[in-house]
Order: sequence, then structure tokens, then C-alpha cells
Amino acid sequence: MSGTVRRAGDGAPLAGQRIQVWAHTTEGHERDARSHGATLTDKNGVFRLEMPQIVPAFGQAHGHLAYDSGDFDTVFLRPVMKSARDTTLEAHFVLQPA
Repeated sequence: MSGTVRRAGDGAPLAGQRIQVWAHTTEGHERDARSHGATLTDKNGVFRLEMPQIVPAFGQAHGHLAYDSGDFDTVFLRPVMKSARDTTLEAHFVLQPA
């Protein structure tokens, strides 16, 4: 999974923001260690987290991503993959100051 994190209003990239990721994968359910994790954005507001292949759950291959570190309002995203055969998933956050 990969994506960007930007500030609402001016679109500035936000470095050092923690993004949590979880999904049903070929190696387990969302709660299993290999199927969730967290990562920080780089200086350009970009994040990336390698994980096993996402598989359908409740009929759709999808991921869950969250920002909840406190400097900005909490955001939860649930992007759906076009196909269960896709091997990448992107999500883009625009954060509003808390």
C-alpha cells in the first residue's frame, strides 16, 4: 500500500505522519501480525508499506488505513481494489488541523 498525506488548504506534504494499515491478506486476517502495520510519511508526505497480497473480505478486496496521531483530525479510509488480482493499492489523505 502506498499514498500521500497532505495538509488541507494549501496541499503541503506532511512529513513524519504515522499511517496505520490493515487488510485481509493471503497470510491472515486483519488482526494477524503480517496483515497490519504502520509507517511514517517521508519528507514529501509519501508513505509505503509492503504486505502480503490483499484478498476479498465481505465480497471485496480492500484495505483499511487510518491517521489518528492527534495533530490533525482523525481520518479512516477504506479503498476498494478494482480486482482481487491487483497487487497495489493507493490511498491519499488530506488532513485538517485538529
